[in-house]
Amino acid sequence: MAYFHSVWQIMIDLAPWLFLGAVVSGIIHVVLPGDFVQRHLTGRGSVLKAVALGIPLPLCSCGVIPAGLGLKKDGASDGASVGFIISTPQTGVDSVLVAAGFLGWPFALFKVVAAAMTGFLGGWLTERFGGEPIPWTDKSDAESSQHAHGWRDAVEHGEDLIRSIWGWLVLGVLVSAAITTWIPAEGFSTITGWGPIVTLLTVLMISLPLYVCATASVPIAASLVAGGFPSGAALVFLMAGPATNVATIGTIQRAFGKRILALYLGTIIVGSVGLGLLFDSMFSTTSSSTIAHEHHDAWWAVASAGFLSLLLIRYALSDLQRWWKARTMQQSSQENIVVNVSGMTCGGCVGKLEKVLLSTNGIQGASVTLDPGQAIVQGTASTEVVHSAIRDAGFQVVT
Repeated sequence: MAYFHSVWQIMIDLAPWLFLGAVVSGIIHVVLPGDFVQRHLTGRGSVLKAVALGIPLPLCSCGVIPAGLGLKKDGASDGASVGFIISTPQTGVDSVLVAAGFLGWPFALFKVVAAAMTGFLGGWLTERFGGEPIPWTDKSDAESSQHAHGWRDAVEHGEDLIRSIWGWLVLGVLVSAAITTWIPAEGFSTITGWGPIVTLLTVLMISLPLYVCATASVPIAASLVAGGFPSGAALVFLMAGPATNVATIGTIQRAFGKRILALYLGTIIVGSVGLGLLFDSMFSTTSSSTIAHEHHDAWWAVASAGFLSLLLIRYALSDLQRWWKARTMQQSSQENIVVNVSGMTCGGCVGKLEKVLLSTNGIQGASVTLDPGQAIVQGTASTEVVHSAIRDAGFQVVT
C-alpha cells in the first residue's frame, strides 16, 4: 500500500506541472509568429536565448518535456531545445524563493547560476557534437503550424506532446515511487562519512532516475543538509533530480538520439557534482530546521492527477487496440500492403497517418505503428496509391 500511495502522490505532484508545460507549449505554438522559433532559437545565440527563456519559467521535471519538445517541433535547434530542457526544471521564480527560505540566498542564487551554466554547456555541446539532427516534423507539419490559431490548436498541440511520452511517464512514475518507498532519504545518513565525492555521487545516482520537482523537493534537500549531508549534496539533488528522470531520459533518446542523450547526461552528471564541490568550497550552508514535510494536496492537483490517469489509460488502451488490429491484419488471409514509414515521432503522427489512409479510395483497413514505423493496409488500392497517400500525409516511404 505504501508503494501505491507513493505512485498516487507522485501523480499529484507531477500532473499540474505536466499540464502547465503542455499549456505553455500550446501558447507558444499558436501565439508566436510561425517563424519566430526558427528565427530566434536557431543559429548563433540560440542556446543562450533558450536558457534565458527557460530559467524563470515555473516548469518542473516532467512539465518541461512537452515545452522543450514543442520548441523542437516548432523549429528550434537541438542545442536550444536541450539547453532549455536542462536549465528550465532546475529553477524558476517559485523554486528560488523556496530554496532561499530553506537554505539561504547564497544557495538559491548559486542554483540559478548553476542552471544557466549547465543549460548553456549542454546546449553548446549538442550544437557542436550532436551530429545530424533528428527531424521532429516534416514540411507539411511546419506549414500547418504557420496557420495554427485558437485554443483548439493549442490543446491539440499540447495533447500530442503528452501522448508522445505517455509510456515513459508511466515508467518514470513507477520507478520513482519504488525509490521513494524503499530507499528513503534518511537511509543515506551512513554515507556522509565516506567523503564528499562519494556522498555527492551517491545522491546523484539516486536522483537521476527519480521524479523530483525543483520547488516541492526543496524540503527534502533541506532535510538532507539538516541530517549532516554537505550543502553540495542538496545542490546535486536539486540539479540532477529535476533535470533528469526515466521519462525525460527516454524521451530525449527518442527525440534527439543516443549521442545527444549522452551529452545531456554527461553535462548534468559532471556539472552537478563539480558545482556541488565548488559550492561546498565557497560557502557553508545549514538548513533552517529539520523538515517534517507534510503534503496538503490542493483539489486542483488531485483533479489533475485523476485527469492525467484517465488520459494515460486512454492512450494505453488506444495503443493496445492498434497493436491488436495490426496483429489481426497480419494474420488475416486477405493480402496486405506493408510499408515502412519514417518521419513519425509520436502517437499524433500515427493517428494522422491512419486517418489519411482510411480516407483514401480503395483502402478498407489500415493499421499504423510507431515502433517500428510501419503501415499495414488492406483493400483494392495499389501500392503506388498507398505510397502517395503516405507522402501526402507528410511522411516518407522507406524502400
